[in-house]
Amino acid sequence: MQLELRPYIVTDCAAILEIINYNIIHSTALYDYHPRTLAQQEAIFDDKLQKDFPILVAVLDNKIVGFGYYSEFRFREAYRFTVEHSVYVHPDYQGLKIGHQLLEALIETAKNQKLHTMIAVIDSENQGSVKFHEKLGFETVGIIKESGFKFNRWLHSVFMQKMLD
Repeated sequence: MQLELRPYIVTDCAAILEIINYNIIHSTALYDYHPRTLAQQEAIFDDKLQKDFPILVAVLDNKIVGFGYYSEFRFREAYRFTVEHSVYVHPDYQGLKIGHQLLEALIETAKNQKLHTMIAVIDSENQGSVKFHEKLGFETVGIIKESGFKFNRWLHSVFMQKMLD
């Protein structure tokens, strides 16, 4: 079983949507309340690609098992060297270092694009993701308390940062 990382193409979106909607429905990894439609997800990714941001997919045995991307952190011009990333792995394939490989590839791409820093925004309940990011050199730089409300409770956002240069 050889994991392949490659750029996203629009026909990948249905498989990616399955991963996203699983997380929307079952976790606090995404603060969305309602599953996305295929058209919504395609539009989100089209916007990222038009802005020259990468979207990578992880393929194992011809199945999309994960994906990752980064895009603008904030919309002001002075933030143009800072990006926020997202990495998701299909629940049946977690623990196989797929997320690790995706994030390493995104970090390398960001360095090649001469970006300065990468931000992760993680729900505080997701300590596995916090530890995952720490292993890749991210540091916690802040916590915003009660910044989200999902599953009938307040959630805190952990901001983590990795300097790229």
